Amino acid sequence: MSKFSVSVVIPNLNGEKLLEKNLPFLLKAKDNPKNNIIEIIIVDDGSWDGSVKLITKNFPQVKLIKHKVNRGFSAGVNTGTRMAKGDLVLLINTDVIPSINFLEPVFKHFEDKRVFAVSLHEKGYGWARGSFGEGYIQLGMGEETKTSHRSFYVSGGSGVFRRSIWMELGGMDEKLLSPFYWEDIDICYRAEKRGYINLWEPEGKVEHHHESTISKFPKSYVQRVKERNQLLVIWKNIHSPKLIRNHIVGILKRAITHPGYFRIIFMALSRFGIAMNHRKKEIKLSKVSDEAVFMQYK
Repeated sequence: MSKFSVSVVIPNLNGEKLLEKNLPFLLKAKDNPKNNIIEIIIVDDGSWDGSVKLITKNFPQVKLIKHKVNRGFSAGVNTGTRMAKGDLVLLINTDVIPSINFLEPVFKHFEDKRVFAVSLHEKGYGWARGSFGEGYIQLGMGEETKTSHRSFYVSGGSGVFRRSIWMELGGMDEKLLSPFYWEDIDICYRAEKRGYINLWEPEGKVEHHHESTISKFPKSYVQRVKERNQLLVIWKNIHSPKLIRNHIVGILKRAITHPGYFRIIFMALSRFGIAMNHRKKEIKLSKVSDEAVFMQYK
């Protein structure tokens, strides 16, 4: 059995049907002592379906924390992680099904104290690439290799995080990035800039059915929030003068070629003050340059 204990944190918003279908697979994996799961915490983020009733009635072994109002993905995850007792926190979405021994291959990585987080292997998806091009953080995917690999970020829907570093980083940035998107990229990038490491483990197998709550929101709204948060993460975390100059040129190009992009810029500007306050803190605590981080993923 691993010396690392694991708390599972599941954020939930109206996931009654997904919980009913998928939670039994996680409970089965919890029964495997090699996964060393000591607790499962579900943070209900103000659901108005039958989620709370289902959990209370059918899954009494799960710890349920309730937000009275909907506060967004990162707030739910932060609440659960604060309450967690494990050395490691597994963040898993309601639409993800773990294999029976999915955590067993992950523990060896945390022997290295520099490792902040390890992404599990969602079938069809490899490690995460990250680059800076055309003035923006560009995301991509590496191959599904047979060995572990550095990863630009670790998924907030199927990733294992070292709780002590999570708390040191202040958790996900709910004030800046709520209700959803780019929170996991933001926290992992901040970790890398402080000298920590993020990995992807091919043997930590899970199935992701992509039926999450976000799919219930209008696609146009989700896309706008995603693009707004991309800007906010750049403004907060990119400190290289050269990359910032590239970003200014990139914004101008997008705005000229896609006039609708002005709406995204104004959405982001409404949180500009928060981004700048958080930026000051990150500049003070960063030890690694932006260029050095991106070099890892060429």
